[in-house]
Amino acid sequence: MSGAVRAPAAPWLSILVPVYNVQDYLQACLASVVEQVAQLPLAEEGGAGVEVLVLDDCSTDGSRALMEQLAQRWSGRLTLMRHAVNQGLSAARNTMIDAARGEYLWFLDSDDKLLPGALAGLQATVQRHAPDAVLCDFTVWRERTQLKHRLRGEGHRATFAGPAGGLQRDGAALLTGVLMTGQLHAWSKVTRRALWGADLRFPAGRYFEDMAAMPLALLRARSYCYVPQPWVAYRQRGSSILATMTLPKALDQSRALGAFAQALRTAEAEGALPASAALHFALAHQSARNLAGAARFLERADLPVAERRVAAQRLRDDFATASPLSAQALLRAYVRRGWWLRALRLRRAWGVVAVEAKG
Repeated sequence: MSGAVRAPAAPWLSILVPVYNVQDYLQACLASVVEQVAQLPLAEEGGAGVEVLVLDDCSTDGSRALMEQLAQRWSGRLTLMRHAVNQGLSAARNTMIDAARGEYLWFLDSDDKLLPGALAGLQATVQRHAPDAVLCDFTVWRERTQLKHRLRGEGHRATFAGPAGGLQRDGAALLTGVLMTGQLHAWSKVTRRALWGADLRFPAGRYFEDMAAMPLALLRARSYCYVPQPWVAYRQRGSSILATMTLPKALDQSRALGAFAQALRTAEAEGALPASAALHFALAHQSARNLAGAARFLERADLPVAERRVAAQRLRDDFATASPLSAQALLRAYVRRGWWLRALRLRRAWGVVAVEAKG
């Protein structure tokens, strides 16, 4: 019998945690992961087949030192990585995608945390159904939760509008469900590593990177499960993208769905995905959200006239590229559904960019 050493089995899950200046939040995040990994049934050496990759993107606070301390405390539970120069969130995730060995990938932001039972719930779902994608809900995590936050339903935010519990195979329904809620973040979706071919990564150097990448990954999924339970606590911080809007952010929001819209048209033309009126409406609806958000910034921003004109035309062009419906057709669809507030928002946003584009 050969004395060759057998290579360790690949983990069933890779949890990818990008780190940049999150010293105050990192321990809570990683503890929520490591503690649950240790509790998984049939624990194997290395943590029940779960690897946790933590990449420091050249933090300037004490995040790197804390990572090393935690790696020593939880010996063998964390795999530390580091960029030589700061490259941003998308590049950090892409580096970890290339390094990950797990069959499934779960992107977790380093200021958020997994809620109790999340990993056990995911493992049970994967063992029972083996879907290409698993979708979960989340809770908004604030330092001080007020009554108004509870009334908004922040204790349980749904990420999907569609059937829950079992294995589903309708790709159009999957995309429709995530676009209708507008919850396109990466951390509420666990995907097979196989969906992330060499041609699909997060767009480096751009904001709204989740919105750009996740629909493209889900377009490749042939099966999915939606588990309507909060598995992630999303920390609400004042430095979020929407709370600190700038022109580059507004323009990235505006164009975020362009590549997906083109990929969807190709998939439908080639017969890989049947054309769906519900999906077309959902994509138009999310495109209108993006237009409204970017137009709201443009309306309030103190910018030179020429720059405003160019930006406004960009917003109009981006909407035309991403939305299967014209602004007028979407307005009529809103009115038919009795979505008066949505109709008013779209009318206002379209009016703003029309006026600004004329200068």
